[in-house]
Amino acid sequence: MDRALIDQYEKGGDDLKMAVRGLDRQDLVAFPVSGRWSIQQLVIHLLDSDLILADRMKCVIAEENPKLMAFDENRFVKFLHYDEQSIDDAVTIFELSRRNFAKVLKELPDSSFDRVGTHSERGQMKLSDLLAGAVNHLKHHLKFLVEKRQKLGK
Repeated sequence: MDRALIDQYEKGGDDLKMAVRGLDRQDLVAFPVSGRWSIQQLVIHLLDSDLILADRMKCVIAEENPKLMAFDENRFVKFLHYDEQSIDDAVTIFELSRRNFAKVLKELPDSSFDRVGTHSERGQMKLSDLLAGAVNHLKHHLKFLVEKRQKLGK
C-alpha cells in the first residue's frame, strides 16, 4: 500500500478550498460551460460523493464484505437543492471529513487495504481502490472547476 495516497487524500480539502478561493455567488452559480454543472453544483457534488466514499471505506474497514450501494449523481443534483447549499460549509465539511478520516487510514495496517466490499454496479472493490477512487475523483473534478474559472476570467 502506497501510504502517500493517504496524504493526497488528506490534502484534498486544501486543494478544494484553494480551487474556489476568490469566487463570489455570481461566479458559483454561473454556467460558463454550456450543458455542464455550475461550480456550486460541482462542489456540492464533491462533498456528497466524498461523504459516500468515506462511508464505503468505513464499512469495508469495519464489516465483512459489506454491500456498497451506487447512487445517481444527477438525481442528487436535481433533488437535493445543490444551488441552495452553502459552499463555505461544504468546503469546510469536505476538508474536516478528509482530515479526520485520514487519521483512521494512517492507523491501519497495510493488510487492511486489501479488505473488500461489493459494489452494487462494480462488484468487489478493495479499500485501496476506494481510497484511490476518492483521490482521483477530486482530481478529475478539479480540472473541470479550473476550466470553469478560466471561462469566467478568474
